[in-house]
Amino acid sequence: MKYLDEFSDPQLAERLLEQIHAVSTRPVAMMEVCGGQTHSIIRHGIDQLLPDRIELIHGPGCPVCVTPLEIIDRALAIAARPGVIFCSFGDMLRVPGSSQDLFSVKSAGGDVRVVYSPLDALKLARENPDREVVFFGIGFETTAPANAMTVHQARRLGVRNFSLLVSHVLVPPAIAAIMESPTCRVQAFLAAGHVCSVMGTSEYPALAEKYRVPIVITGFEPLDILEGVRKAVVQFEEGRHEVENAYPRAVRAEGNLPAMEMLRDVFEVTDRTWRGIGMIPASGWRLAEKYREFDAELRFDVTEIRTAESSLCRSGEVLQGLIKPHECPAFGRECTPRNPLGATMVSSEGACAAYYTYRRLELVDAK
Repeated sequence: MKYLDEFSDPQLAERLLEQIHAVSTRPVAMMEVCGGQTHSIIRHGIDQLLPDRIELIHGPGCPVCVTPLEIIDRALAIAARPGVIFCSFGDMLRVPGSSQDLFSVKSAGGDVRVVYSPLDALKLARENPDREVVFFGIGFETTAPANAMTVHQARRLGVRNFSLLVSHVLVPPAIAAIMESPTCRVQAFLAAGHVCSVMGTSEYPALAEKYRVPIVITGFEPLDILEGVRKAVVQFEEGRHEVENAYPRAVRAEGNLPAMEMLRDVFEVTDRTWRGIGMIPASGWRLAEKYREFDAELRFDVTEIRTAESSLCRSGEVLQGLIKPHECPAFGRECTPRNPLGATMVSSEGACAAYYTYRRLELVDAK
């Protein structure tokens, strides 16, 4: 398969690993920002193949995982209302709110539907003019253009019964917040290739220079990740702190210009709370003033809903790279994919789910 099998070639992987082992002489803690990269690393055992002095730290790059609890509770409140069709991607349905999830609302009679595109939700709104249709718009810069285009289309077509529950977050402010933390151990970053395919690379050189860390834009297949690690290690060993693109087949320096223009039109930057981390200034998007009538939080008056995190769940520390998932006492006990305490155990990109799926028996046997 084009661009899949070629980037899983074991012989090429072995050659890259030899190069990494040859160049690595000093301990380095490296954070992969994207949850998709985390799953690839754990699934393929990449972290176990690297020299012991290279530590991969799992960052807050899972969009489902960083969606704050109060937004989940607002989604639940909206979805439970009569006359509402609440649409979401499937990975949000089992994310726990403070007392239930969207599956629970659906089983209680709420009209909760899985869609594969926000445009599907807009189509439902046009087909059901007597119902309010809400789409749960979460994610990083990768998924934001499709949501922006859908709101733009709703305004252009005059579809007034459609709205968007927005929880979009931005990667560069999160990198800055991680580096500003007094407990930060990160010395290099593997940046998320899909985010940069939309936004380009222009926001990263200032971060690399300010915090003196190598930033390598990386893909998601095993060879992508190994090449990203190799480039980051070479920079670290040479004392350089630059931005390098190790994912040129998908990422251009200028990004996707039409997508970025749509984002600037529909959204504006705002402070955003990250689940388990807290508020990061200027780290998210909300609908711009001319699109504010499509804001589901305002339409359904749920902005005052505030909730507290579980005292057992340590997903916030996992998202900040302070602990590994299995170091949480609830991991695999009170917290499992069937009974999750936090979103990192539910999401297909969550670090806890990756450890549970690919490492659980190994970790249990080691105790």
